[in-house]
Amino acid sequence: MIPAPAFLSNPERFMAFSRWAAPMFGVIAVVLALAGLWLGFTAPEDYQQGDTVRIMFIHVPAAWLSMFVYVCLAVASLLALVFRHALADAAAQAAAPLGAAFTFLALVTGALWGRPMWGAWWVWDARLTSVLVLFLVYLAYIALRASLDDEAKAARAGAILALVGAVNLPVVKFSVDWWNTLHQGASVFRKQGPAMTNEFLWPLLLMGLAFMAAFGSLWLVGIRAQVWRRRAEAAALRAARG
Repeated sequence: MIPAPAFLSNPERFMAFSRWAAPMFGVIAVVLALAGLWLGFTAPEDYQQGDTVRIMFIHVPAAWLSMFVYVCLAVASLLALVFRHALADAAAQAAAPLGAAFTFLALVTGALWGRPMWGAWWVWDARLTSVLVLFLVYLAYIALRASLDDEAKAARAGAILALVGAVNLPVVKFSVDWWNTLHQGASVFRKQGPAMTNEFLWPLLLMGLAFMAAFGSLWLVGIRAQVWRRRAEAAALRAARG
C-alpha cells in the first residue's frame, strides 16, 4: 500500500492545529464580513440594477464556495480512497454539508436576484441547472454516507460518488462560455481584468475572503467532530467486546 503523507497519518497533530486555527479563522471571517458588508451597503446604486446589485455580495461568494468546497470534498475523497486514512475521509464527510449549504445559498440568492433582473425566479439556464445538479450531488453524497452503517464501505462509496460528481465542476465553471445563457459571464477573474469598478470589487473580494475563512473555521470544527465521533464509537465497540 502507498504510505500516507504525514498530515494524513497524524490525527493528533491535526487536532492540536485545529484547536486554535478554527476560532482564528472564525474571527477573521467576522471581521472581513463586517468590512465587506459595510463597504457593500455604502456603495452607490448600480446604474442598471439599482439596490438589487447588493445581492451580489452574498450570491457570488456563495457560488464561489459551492465549487471550492466540492474541490476540497473531491481531493479529500481521492486521498481517502488511495491512502485509506480516516482523517482524509473525515475531511470529506465534514465538507459535504457545508458545500450543500453554500450551494443552497447561491441558488436562493440567485433566484432573489434573477426575479427583478430576468422577470422569473428560475430559468433552466445552463449555469443554474449545473449548480442545481451540484447541489443534488452534495445531497446524494450525504444521503449515501448516512445510509451505510459500515464506515469503510460508506467511505469508499462516498469517495467514488464524489469523484464522479467532480465531472460537473467544469460544466458549472464554463457553462456561460459553452452555451448562450442568461447568466452573465465572469466579472472578476478574467484575462482582461475585473469588469466592475473598485467600489463594487473591493467589498465583493472581502466577502469572498470572509466566506472562505468561515468555511475554513467550520470545516475544521466539522472534522474535529468527526474525529471525536469515530473515537467514541471505537471506544464503545471496544467496551462492548470487553
